[in-house]
Amino acid sequence: MKRLASRSRRLYDPVNVKACGSDKLKPFILGLGLLIMPLLAAADPTPDPMEGLVSAYDAYVRDVNPDQAAEDDGTIARQWRDVRPETVDAQARRASALQAEIAAAETTRTVDKAILNRLLQLDIDDARYDAARIPFTGDWGFQAEPIFTAMQTKLDSAEDAEAWIARLNDVPRYFGENIENMRRGIATGWTAHKDPLNTMTDQIREQIVTDPADSDLYKPFEALPEDMDAETAERLRAEGLEAVSHAVTAYKDTLRFILTEYAPQARPSPGLASLPGGQEVYAAAVEHHTAGAGYTPVEIHELGEREVARIRSEMEDIIAEIGFEGSFADFLAFLRSDPQFYATSADDLMAKAKAVAARMDAMLPDYFGRLPELPYDVEPVPMAIAPGYTSGRYVEGDPKEGRHGIYWVNTYALEQRPLYELPALTAHEAVPGHHLQIALSREMTDQPQFRQDYYATAFGEGWGLYAEHLAGEAGMYETPYERFGGLSMEMWRACRLVADTGLHWYNWTREQAEACFKENTALAQLNIDNEVTRYIGWPGQAVAYKVGELKIRALRAEAEAALGEQFDIKAFHDVVLGQGAVPLDVLDAQVKAWIASQLPEAEPAAPAQ
Repeated sequence: MKRLASRSRRLYDPVNVKACGSDKLKPFILGLGLLIMPLLAAADPTPDPMEGLVSAYDAYVRDVNPDQAAEDDGTIARQWRDVRPETVDAQARRASALQAEIAAAETTRTVDKAILNRLLQLDIDDARYDAARIPFTGDWGFQAEPIFTAMQTKLDSAEDAEAWIARLNDVPRYFGENIENMRRGIATGWTAHKDPLNTMTDQIREQIVTDPADSDLYKPFEALPEDMDAETAERLRAEGLEAVSHAVTAYKDTLRFILTEYAPQARPSPGLASLPGGQEVYAAAVEHHTAGAGYTPVEIHELGEREVARIRSEMEDIIAEIGFEGSFADFLAFLRSDPQFYATSADDLMAKAKAVAARMDAMLPDYFGRLPELPYDVEPVPMAIAPGYTSGRYVEGDPKEGRHGIYWVNTYALEQRPLYELPALTAHEAVPGHHLQIALSREMTDQPQFRQDYYATAFGEGWGLYAEHLAGEAGMYETPYERFGGLSMEMWRACRLVADTGLHWYNWTREQAEACFKENTALAQLNIDNEVTRYIGWPGQAVAYKVGELKIRALRAEAEAALGEQFDIKAFHDVVLGQGAVPLDVLDAQVKAWIASQLPEAEPAAPAQ
């Protein structure tokens, strides 16, 4: 989840990929290289310079990310990141130097090179645009990190508990550095809008408790090993309570700062376009999240308008099929208000979500040759964050630790969680969406760690949206209402293209950004509120879904046309997912190379007459 730049011209249309002129050979040549370079490398005794560069990158990440260093060591981190501007600038200089070395390397590992370049560029851009001035997106940020970490922390030993205590005691330092960065934002005219700020403030209030034992941060101490010495356990719990008290005080200090200093200086307009240099930063965010698609914000806005018109037509067809009498707006009002479309309790919603997930599991063998070994669980979004949270989300597991993936379903405000959208949501967040794709990537033990961890937004979220489409193909939407719900979810992502660029490039108001969702989707008002707040707080991320999905669908259409009856849907999916997450230009080359490898050899030319 991140942010940021160049005003590159469009390299291809993700809906209708057609190469022309000499450019027609470029994807094939690059893709062919991806296939044959490993063979050449095996025959060449000269060490590939990427070995040393990958090690240098791993060392860089360990130095800047305490979580990664602890994971590598099999321990629990004892501190949070250092986010002081001088530290961030020093890290960016180090990233730039390493990026230059990678660019100059003569290597056969072209995918590694492309991904490392993007990972380092993100750190460089974060420093260049001083992203730390707004260190939260709304439902995520420095204020949420300790809570989320506590949810995933298991204390298996006294050493683990002492590390978690040290990290809790480091919360005041970490929050203090973020507060200073936000003060710099006030001084330079770079502040958040009130809407994501309000969501973030509500999360902070949730963590201000009278008794530290009631804090989410204390929960890891409630599950110390049963065989731990009683005196040691008592000591650790007592120290844990004191450390949680320090963290809670940091939350109180942060809330005071927000209410007295920051909120009065929140920017009046929701989009980055209203800030000095905001359009440049937004263009960088779009380039980062669309990962090699080559679109400008203007082109993405136009693409969104075309997609909205196409999907709206398909939705109208389903309304006619149902035989509903009334306007499109009347049908949306019916969907948003009729009790048949909503669960009666949180348990009812969870039971239905689990049943839909089981249906999705059953379709996988027909569409994939390779499936992950890591299972996933279906759980409710924790109530501490549920009110401002999205409808569902995937929390990745860890094959090495045996930690399952989790498909989170939001059970807060049931009247805003329509059941007709549940199949598409499940396909996206669980399988064949995020869990399948991310778990497969994490199980690529033959790849460097950074490849297993890499998440290109347009690839990952594009795959999630493609998974919704695939579930529809597989008949997972059992009623016209569920098919309409699937289209409504797709329309949601098409409207994102319009709304996100509208906010951050064209300086739209919130009301203008909400209009597309209200007029074209069956999303409940709470979802619309939460989603538009998310786009305000996380510029550029939301456009990646549709861009990535359309690219995958275009590549599939190209493969089907080229291979005809020889096209194998399982093989296609295995190729798309086989290298883990990759930038879209790399994916384009990979799939084109696979298509070429499946074609019969060309017939010899006829002799001249």
